[in-house]
Amino acid sequence: MSSHASNHARVIPLRPDLHPDLRPDLRPEWRPAPAEPAGPPSKEPLWRDIVGDVLRRERLAQERTLKDVADAARISLPYLSEIERGLKEASSEVLAAAAHALGLGLADVLTLGRSELLRLATPASRPAVRRAPARQGEVRLAA
Repeated sequence: MSSHASNHARVIPLRPDLHPDLRPDLRPEWRPAPAEPAGPPSKEPLWRDIVGDVLRRERLAQERTLKDVADAARISLPYLSEIERGLKEASSEVLAAAAHALGLGLADVLTLGRSELLRLATPASRPAVRRAPARQGEVRLAA
């Protein structure tokens, strides 16, 4: 090999349709990307997402800032933000502090979360409940 290598490299265009030397009649025809297949069946929502949504909705309904609520709850602002976005699973103490800062009780947040969970949970995402077969002569009452 020679130590006097050429400074010229062969260039292969990555997008030949934009190459100026390419004849228009040889350009590949543009086609839209194929549609993405429908994703996997919807998953059951996570509790941390539900609770975060409840806290954020309540805070915004009161027209309060993250800083205001974080200060009142004695929680760091970034941590409260992560809870609201469903990135952190908050302890019951932290949830209670955030609820109290919003003028709610922990039971209020959990009740609102339960309602939201029931609203979001689709029948397909709920596991089938297996009931024991009735025994001969047994009477079952439905409520």
